[in-house]
Order: sequence, then structure tokens, then C-alpha cells
Amino acid sequence: MATQKYLQFDGNILLLGFGSVAQGLLPLLLRHVDVPASRIAIITGDDRGREEADAFGVKFEINPLRRENFRAILDARLARGDFLVNLSVDVASAALIEFCAEREVLYLDTCIEPWPGGHTDPALSASQRSNYGQREVALALRQKFPQSATAVLTHGANPGLISHWVKQGLVNLARDILGASEIPVSQPDWARLAMRLGVKSIHCSERDTQVSLPRKRLNEFVNTWSVDGLISESTQPSELGWGSHEKHFPADGYEHRSGARSAIYLGRPGALVRVRTWTPIQGPFHGFLITHGEAISIAEYLTVRDGDKVVYRPTCHYAYHPCDDTVMSLHELVGRNWVTQEKLRLLRDEVTDGVDELGALLLGHERGAYWYGSQLSVHEARKLAPYNNATSLQVAAGVLGAVIWAMQNPQAGIVEPEQLDFQRVLQIANPYLGPVAGVYSDWTPLQGRNYPFAEDLDNEDPWQFKNILVN
Repeated sequence: MATQKYLQFDGNILLLGFGSVAQGLLPLLLRHVDVPASRIAIITGDDRGREEADAFGVKFEINPLRRENFRAILDARLARGDFLVNLSVDVASAALIEFCAEREVLYLDTCIEPWPGGHTDPALSASQRSNYGQREVALALRQKFPQSATAVLTHGANPGLISHWVKQGLVNLARDILGASEIPVSQPDWARLAMRLGVKSIHCSERDTQVSLPRKRLNEFVNTWSVDGLISESTQPSELGWGSHEKHFPADGYEHRSGARSAIYLGRPGALVRVRTWTPIQGPFHGFLITHGEAISIAEYLTVRDGDKVVYRPTCHYAYHPCDDTVMSLHELVGRNWVTQEKLRLLRDEVTDGVDELGALLLGHERGAYWYGSQLSVHEARKLAPYNNATSLQVAAGVLGAVIWAMQNPQAGIVEPEQLDFQRVLQIANPYLGPVAGVYSDWTPLQGRNYPFAEDLDNEDPWQFKNILVN
């Protein structure tokens, strides 16, 4: 078990929200950051996690943040040099980022959230309500605060660690295919490397095999991480970074009219869209194409342009197979016409077995497919840190790595995972990720189609989204 203190932090740390990830993060912060528990506080919307906070002597306050009260609440608790770790839902990330930038407070979140109703507000277009639109609002604050205290956007496991695994995967491919050992240092260098390697598609590929007792019951939604978070993501339209090699635009696909236009969205929620993907332990499987920030930021980061023309961009999307009881929960949710079940249950202490296998699957290069990521079992997670299952510890490890990076780089401004030092973050996170593996495969999306007229596929590019989508 890692016990190294990475630095001394002289400010206060405020954890906003105290669900599964925050509960798993707290012992890691106290283990690796030299800061007394008396300078850590929690503000949350309900009583979940009070016992865990009390066990560490950390102040616990139920005081939900709303549009009309968040400034007054935070003004009384945060000052220059402090750190707001936002792990909440239904609190607008852009509002918090602006608040922290005005006061030189460090900031981190794991996803960009709107105020309640922001994903369904009829006054906004579907593009504005999407992850793409929410990200554009947050990134626009760079113009208003060009030299602010560090604010790390969307950094847990995915989004977060997945961007660093993509970089490590590209480095490994460059070594094995090109015989190159140099590590790129800038965005154009990384993008040109991906283009030179011929990477056409990147899956954020995850298979969660954790099981629990009791099993899912009728009219109950269970999950190994935030139940509210997954329901929200699953009911939003699917989004993906859109590659320059794509020739068949989805029939229900829509383009954005502002920003870098690096992504598209579908006219179907993520719980209804499945894609073919692969992980080393599971092999091939169908995952849900659920909207995630990394699908947009990775695709944009790896874009090569010639003036305004896009020369190269990989397609990038999440491909998620949650634990089996969560799959049943999603099917039931859809069957209930999207009316959330009466009972919601987070699976943590009742998990009896299983692995969360999460990594970046890089496709289309001359070696076929290459997966790089974490294969963490629930048993190892419990040995490494209290109050965790495999999924929550992967996210908490990503948060820990980014929090320490931000503390050591306090004037970096508003940044996404791709702007962080990937080697430093992985150095901090890796002790909590179980086996971290890089595995080659000859798998292609065509292998999962079982198409009755296989000869019709001979001349098709297997990396087109058309062939990855489960029709």
C-alpha cells in the first residue's frame, strides 16, 4: 500500500458532494497530502457518508448548493489558495469555476454539470444541452480568466485517466511500430504521432463484472458508482468525437454549429445505443455509447489541421458495459418509459467479486488493436483503500493524481486532462489501479457483426463508426 506524502498543502480543502467517489477519495487525500483533517470539510446534499467522515474527524455539513445560495455558502468557506473538489451532481460546474477563478481558489471536477434541468431545458437547443455544449461554456471562461488558479475539468477515471492511457498507448505503439522513443511535448506533436501511427478509432472501453448480494430487485436501480450520475448520462443523447476518416454519417446524427465541431451527437439516448468493443479479459462485447467528456476532448486534442481544414482526427467514444445488475437496471428504466425506479442503491460493501476493466482501445494501426488500462478487482481495491469498490477506486485514484498535480501547479489556469503531465498523474494513480496492462489483439468491429452476407463487407473499412455501431 502506497503511503508517500507527495506535498504539504497549506490551504483548506472543501469536498462538494460526498458520494461513492468522494468517500473513497478522502482516505487517499489524508494518506498522500500533508494536510490535517481539521482543514478538510464536506458539504453535501444528504446524509450519505456521514459515518465515513466522522471516522476521519472531517466536518460534515448537509447544505445543498443552489443557483441562489452557492456564492454565499462558498464565500464563507473558501479563500485564496484553498481547493474546491467538486464531486457533486446538479450543481453548475461553470458557475463554480467562475467563482473559484475570481477568488484564486483551486478547482477540480469529474464531469461538467449544469444546474438541475439543464440537460432538458426546452429554451436551449439540443447542442447547448449536450456535453459538448456544456464543455464549450466552461472553456469559454479561459477568455475571461486567462491566468487563473488551476481549474482541472473532468478528471476522474474516464474522463481523466483515460486521456493519459491514450498517451501512454501512443508512446507504446510508437516504440513497437516506429522504433521511436521520444515522448511528444505539445498538442500538435501528439496529434501528428496519432496520425502517423494510423490510429482511426479510440474506444474508452470498460467492462465491469462486479457482482453483489443481494442482487437487483424489481423496481430498483443499482450501480457500482453514482446512481444519479449514470441515470443522467444514460438518458442524454449519445455523443462521440467524429473522425476524419468517417464516410457514413449516422442517419440520426447531428453536427454542432459552434466551437471546434470535433464531435457529433445522436438522436438517441445512450441507454439505447450499443457499440462493439473489446477488453483483454472479457474479449469482444457490446457496450453502451454513453455521453462522456473524454470522447470530445481526446478527439479534439488529437486533431491535425492545415489552416481551418481538418487533416486528421480519430473517432472517439465511450463503450460501457456496467455490471450485469446495472444492465438490468437500465433495461428496466427504458421499459418504464424513462421513469426512474423507486429505489436506488449504490453497490459497495455488498460487492462479493468481480473486476472493473477500463482502458483505452486504440484501433486501425498496423498492429490492429491495442488496449491500455486498469484491471482492478474489488478484492484488491479493498486491500488498497477503505470505502471503495473497484470502480470507485479507479475514479478516486484519478482524482487524487489530478488534485496533487494541481497543488503542485497552482497557476495553470483552466485545463482539461490532456493538458496535465500524464506521466506524473499516472505515477500517483497507478498504485491504486491493480494490474495496468498493455495488450495487442487482432480484434476488429467486423468480427462481432455476424452479418449474413459477409462478402458485402470485404471492401469496407472496419474502423468506420458504421461498423462499430450495433444495428
